[in-house]
Amino acid sequence: MTTPEEPCTSPVVIVGAGLAGLTVALHTAEKCPVVVLAKRNLDEGATAWAQGGIVGVLGSDDSIESHVRDTQDAGAGLVDEQTARFIAEHSAEAVEWLVKSGVPFSPDPDGPLGLHLTREGGHAVRRIAHAADATGKAIHDALLERVKKHPNIQLRERWMALDLITSRHLKREETPRCYGIYALDIDHQRVETLPASAVVMATGGVGKVYRYTSNPDTATGDGIAMAWRAGCRIGNMEFIQFHPTCLYHPQERSFLITEALRGEGALLKLPDGTRFMAAHDERLELAPRDIVARAIDFEMKRHGLDYVLLDATHLGEAFLKEHFPTIHARCMKLGIDISRQPIPVVPAAHYTCGGIVTDLQGRSDLPGLYAVGETTYTGLHGANRLASNSLLECVVLGRTCAAHILSRPEAEMPSLPAWDESQVENADEQVVIAHNWDELRLLMWNYVGIVRTTKRLERALHRIKLLKSEIDDYYANFRVNRDLLELRNLVDCAELIVRSALMRHESRGLHFSRDFPTTLPVSFPTVLLRAHRAGKKPKAFGLSG
Repeated sequence: MTTPEEPCTSPVVIVGAGLAGLTVALHTAEKCPVVVLAKRNLDEGATAWAQGGIVGVLGSDDSIESHVRDTQDAGAGLVDEQTARFIAEHSAEAVEWLVKSGVPFSPDPDGPLGLHLTREGGHAVRRIAHAADATGKAIHDALLERVKKHPNIQLRERWMALDLITSRHLKREETPRCYGIYALDIDHQRVETLPASAVVMATGGVGKVYRYTSNPDTATGDGIAMAWRAGCRIGNMEFIQFHPTCLYHPQERSFLITEALRGEGALLKLPDGTRFMAAHDERLELAPRDIVARAIDFEMKRHGLDYVLLDATHLGEAFLKEHFPTIHARCMKLGIDISRQPIPVVPAAHYTCGGIVTDLQGRSDLPGLYAVGETTYTGLHGANRLASNSLLECVVLGRTCAAHILSRPEAEMPSLPAWDESQVENADEQVVIAHNWDELRLLMWNYVGIVRTTKRLERALHRIKLLKSEIDDYYANFRVNRDLLELRNLVDCAELIVRSALMRHESRGLHFSRDFPTTLPVSFPTVLLRAHRAGKKPKAFGLSG
């Protein structure tokens, strides 16, 4: 075994090239060779799509206590206070690191660190550092430029992880651990065995399991599904955040209208111009996202609407062009002048608050396997995510994850088995994958959406089991490709979401059930544990927050 002071012999393999993955890469590459896998183009991850910003407890009117309190309020009683406090305490240095990394945040000479801070729903004060309305792209571009120049980091574009290589593959009687991954070179359609001193899952969320989502095509729950199949605990998957305001337009089905627009005063209205949020929450348009999303869903169903309107016309053209240039330009291309016309919006699946159970160093249940970002459950988000906490979590825990990887001895690397394709053949009909993909996303939208019932969830689970059987059979008999792998991961995540939702006999945060409309006085996270023995169903139990 090597000591922590010696460089790694096997690389650290990071699956995902968003903010979480790039943060870990830059901090581990000083001592270890790093391989970063991106299954599509490098600019197609969720980070580059993030419009809002990143929390920084920076202002004289702000405090750690205030940020923790806002996080807990949004999380509806399921936030882990230790996690929330740790991340809040490290928020300022996270923003400072991004500034030093060249991120061009919107300036304000009189603001903390010279930054303009904005406010979003659920926040008591202005504490969101942003780069106009394209913060994610600004952060991603800056870090990606550094990663590309780093001699110890290898970027593999259009490579997709299939599964983790664990002790089970080696047929060893030992404490389970992760030794690497199998990865598909998509362009050359070959599977490689990648040994790793550590594997880091930074694969994002599961938005593509739903028919309507603000997420990019990469959000297929890959890390969550792989960790689940490897025996890791998965937590709080019933809490899927639906962003209230996704642009409703036939040419743009995934364009997000940032919450910051409501933070600056945009108003939600019915098509006749009537405001409706007062009937749902005293915080009006600045209520937490789950409340706003349910309010919009309620009004759409009540009035038979395809969409509602977000009116920012009173903010003025100059203000909108300066602070929301991306939204203004994109809407103008579609014939919507947001300085003169309200924006048609609908809710859409946006953020996965649950995922792989990890600690504050990104460690999963499986030694050698780490996870960071949206693919994890750390306790920060509880039953609902506070706006702009997600980018902060990526940076803070990305840094602690890298520090832990560098601090521990490197395990001896055994000879790993190659991927076996001797018993499979080329797929005969790709239409099977396309059909199952469409069916899965539609049933999740109709049965496991913003408002749920036990009967709908049970119907969804029954159909998911049938789909899973068909997909597993297809996987066993044909050579893998990206579409098949993503569908396999999505159906696993769909089952996790439904099983978690069926366990929660209350309505809390992002989970609203007509059969259990009240909120219990005391509640706990939902944590699923896979049982590997034949015939055993997944176990579930609560963990104290």
